[in-house]
Amino acid sequence: MTSENKGTAQLTAAMVLSGTLGIFVVESGASAFNVVFFRVLFGALALGAYAFVRGYFRDHGLTPKKLGLAALGGAFIVFNWVFLFKAYEATSISLATVVYHTQPFLLVLLSAVIFRERLTRHQLLWLGTAFAGLVLVSGVRPGDLGSLTGIGLALVAALLYGLSTLVTKRITGVRPHLIALVQVLVGIPLLLPFANFGAMSGTGAGWGWLVGLGVIHTGLMYVLMYAAYAKLPTAKIAVLAFTYPAVAMVADWAVYGHHIGFVQALGVPLIVLASLKVNRAKSQRTVATSTPPLPAPAPAAQTAR
Repeated sequence: MTSENKGTAQLTAAMVLSGTLGIFVVESGASAFNVVFFRVLFGALALGAYAFVRGYFRDHGLTPKKLGLAALGGAFIVFNWVFLFKAYEATSISLATVVYHTQPFLLVLLSAVIFRERLTRHQLLWLGTAFAGLVLVSGVRPGDLGSLTGIGLALVAALLYGLSTLVTKRITGVRPHLIALVQVLVGIPLLLPFANFGAMSGTGAGWGWLVGLGVIHTGLMYVLMYAAYAKLPTAKIAVLAFTYPAVAMVADWAVYGHHIGFVQALGVPLIVLASLKVNRAKSQRTVATSTPPLPAPAPAAQTAR
């Protein structure tokens, strides 16, 4: 098996795992804040153990400035998860995931606002296409408060992810596993005031789902992702990233019977196509040398070093 084929298999496996994320969140039966708190707790244990075994703590390359940037990116990431998981509660996993996949466009807009990067005609075209897709996916039903609330929460989550990306791109010379570890460690004290441990007394089998979120969806999944990023061209990462929403939609239908309506389904390919075009354009201009943040997961393709 060639290195690229191995990377393809690794990233596909990571994206398939990502697609099952919502099932673990819902089946845990815990509130969004409790879910994220235990995800970062168990995730820190898993990533810390992996980094220790691989010897990543030696010559780690972390400086106070880089630690500060990683911590700031971590703050955005953990609250990004909170809003995404609340979106699952307000609407379906499928709808929340599709809306959340507008991250690349929000990142482009954030770069234009914060760094005064000029928006090209090509970017504006695909931004408009994505917006049209978002309108169709939303169903434009003012009376359906749950779906509209869920869409809003998913958009906030995507915005926070974009902010984390901008911050994390400034960190160089540090293994992505260590940046991810800093990000989840920061989440523990940040989320502690919001966690309701009294509500966990009757969790029972839900603990298994919470451990899975930390070990599988934060430990194993990101090890697979970062290993794959080093072997794949950026354009291929962008294509494979769409395995995530596809699996999420199938899993939501298979487990909960949720599905996107006909009109909403018309918006899905518009968002997917526009996101793919934006990511492909970025990869043709340059291959990013910075580490992607710890998302759920990262559809904005960047190559980790």
